[in-house]
Amino acid sequence: MAKIAYILLCHKDPDAIVRQAELLTAAGDFMAIHFDARSAPEHYDKIRNALDGNQNVCFAKKRVRCGWGEWSLVRATLNTLDVAIESFPQATHFYMLSGDCMAIKTAEYTHHFLDENDNDFIETFDFFESDWIKTGMREERLIYRHFFNERKTKKLFYRAMALQQKLGLTRAPPSDLEMRIGSQWWCLRRETVEKVLAFTRKRRDVVRFFSTTWIPDETFFQTIVPHLVPMTEIRSRTLTFLMFTDYGMPVTFYNDHYDMLLGQDFLFARKISPEAQDLMRRLGLLYSASDVSFTISAEGPGLFRFLTGRGRIGRRFAARFWETESTLGRERELMVVVCKKWHVAKRLLDRIRQTTNVPMVEYLFNEENTPLPDLGGIQSSLGKRMRHRRALVRMLFDYFETDRLIICMDPANIELLQDFAADRSTTRILEVDCSFTDDYLKGHAMRVGLAGAQTTSETFDRLMPTIRNDMVFEKDRLRDAGFEHYARMREEASLDANAQALAQFLSVSQAMASDIVRSQDLFFD
Repeated sequence: MAKIAYILLCHKDPDAIVRQAELLTAAGDFMAIHFDARSAPEHYDKIRNALDGNQNVCFAKKRVRCGWGEWSLVRATLNTLDVAIESFPQATHFYMLSGDCMAIKTAEYTHHFLDENDNDFIETFDFFESDWIKTGMREERLIYRHFFNERKTKKLFYRAMALQQKLGLTRAPPSDLEMRIGSQWWCLRRETVEKVLAFTRKRRDVVRFFSTTWIPDETFFQTIVPHLVPMTEIRSRTLTFLMFTDYGMPVTFYNDHYDMLLGQDFLFARKISPEAQDLMRRLGLLYSASDVSFTISAEGPGLFRFLTGRGRIGRRFAARFWETESTLGRERELMVVVCKKWHVAKRLLDRIRQTTNVPMVEYLFNEENTPLPDLGGIQSSLGKRMRHRRALVRMLFDYFETDRLIICMDPANIELLQDFAADRSTTRILEVDCSFTDDYLKGHAMRVGLAGAQTTSETFDRLMPTIRNDMVFEKDRLRDAGFEHYARMREEASLDANAQALAQFLSVSQAMASDIVRSQDLFFD
């Protein structure tokens, strides 16, 4: 039967660590503890005094001062594995835990699961081809040497990387390794751990390489394990259930999550709130129980996305990350094509796209189905886009990695235009003034719900003056707003006049602008 040696890296709450160790070892399993050397000595002494009599608990012989994103976390893990391998020869599996983890299945279920699945459980995805890294640095984690901690000494971290970039001091990963990435929460078989430890003693070059990479606890084991073990013996998943909020932070579980946690296809969950005393009590009793059946529904992530997607109604614990972004950026240039005939504006953008490399988005504040990248949910509805307009556009600038962006807007959105024009960035506006036939105005009335298929011609006759006056009012209001950077193309104007307006808007030559507007069907309905 499976025997588990839990590898616990921790740095706080000695009472919780003692409870966790006693709970997990009571079922006949083992625990090897590394307590951060930065933490209070009296806390470490308290843990040692409470657990020294427990033959199923051991401690890392060499404690390390750990820092997030640093090699120190991997070094601490290797030190703890060394003592666990030596102290617990009966252990068949080694399971990585933190102090915030708790079992969400019984020990009986856990042992049976590992007996039935003779695999290593570790997320291992291609470092360069997968989308595991959602934001931030990717290859820079590896090809540059990182001697400073980005969280503690941000300026030194980025200055050191910039200097290496300037001097061309890049490096390649060890040639025989396929770089991989994944969660740091894994469960490995004994023979795999023995191979990893032997590999680290033999391949000092690999250890040196990873010791100056950034966030190596997401790449070291994830790369070394598939290098040493056939992929047919690896399940690229974690056995620890964790979810992330739309801020990229781990979801914390509370008392009312008990039933949901038991239904997940995992053995442990992270992270449990220290305030969830009843949840911890119930999970503690569960682990030592027997003959418990579990109905695996695995609805946790989907349910969480649904509930958070409905917005925070009632108690609001924190602002969404995009609500803190109130400006587009002083050096940026937002270029707005304003046109009542959306198909004309889109046709113009197609021409601009063929001759410039400025990123562009069509009627993002008017059309729900405007193609947009995934920006964390802020783009999911017109309501959200309008409420978080500046943040949305700022994120588009970041997504396209540009300081110039073209968007389309209906002239009815005067308040949006005024809001963007008031930003510290530069807002350029190009009005595309079109002529409106009666047939077009009838179609417009039907599109906006003023008329339907059964509307009589007499009713249309009464509506036409009002609709036409409304169009004129929107044009006048746009011109009366006094926007600083404003240009106007007109359907009735000459090619040269329209090219001059477009050249002013795009900051391009008259010849290039002429090429864009030369087509005879630009204003065609």
